[in-house]
Amino acid sequence: MKPKHFLLFAISSLSLVVNGCQSVKYSALEKVGIHKREILVDDVKKARDAQQEAKEQFEDALAQFNSVVNFEGGDLEKRYEKLKKVLTRSESKAQAVGNRINAVEDVGTALFKEWKGELKQYSSTQLRQSSEAQYDHSLKKYDSMIGAMRQAESKIEPVLKPLRDQVLFLKHNLNAQAISSLKRELSNIENNVAGLIQELEAAIAEADRFIAEMQ
Repeated sequence: MKPKHFLLFAISSLSLVVNGCQSVKYSALEKVGIHKREILVDDVKKARDAQQEAKEQFEDALAQFNSVVNFEGGDLEKRYEKLKKVLTRSESKAQAVGNRINAVEDVGTALFKEWKGELKQYSSTQLRQSSEAQYDHSLKKYDSMIGAMRQAESKIEPVLKPLRDQVLFLKHNLNAQAISSLKRELSNIENNVAGLIQELEAAIAEADRFIAEMQ
């Protein structure tokens, strides 16, 4: 990894867990030739990848719940333990999605604020109008992408809640009654997961379009 890209990766990753001063962070990056536009594109890619991983994880979670519902003998406790691990991974992926979107919004807000302020610095009316048109276009694309990402994120918790309930119920009821309860809930879980997958795919597509616009 090139030094410049390594620094971008390190500081971008650090921004997920440290709420520092934006201006100091971005000024430090710009001194080594890494600008907000580049950081934004990099963070959008990471958010897109986190959404893809979440999509795959929830598809796997649904498959695991189906396997428990179709349980026909064997060690139910082992299946419960596997299901609990699937839930934990799903929650972790959900957290990663939220963190990555926050990182995108952090640099996006800084970039468009700076861009808008710099429009006033043009002495050329033609150049200012050209830059302003590009600003409006890029901001519209950015808002659409963030909206899609947040919409997808909002669908995650409604999926996780029934999964948590079922895992908790199975913990204390490793028997046919628990399986019967899970069967009754499975249809709702399937619908929720299907809705989440659809929203995640839409957000991923928006991210890809935004990346193409900005590069």
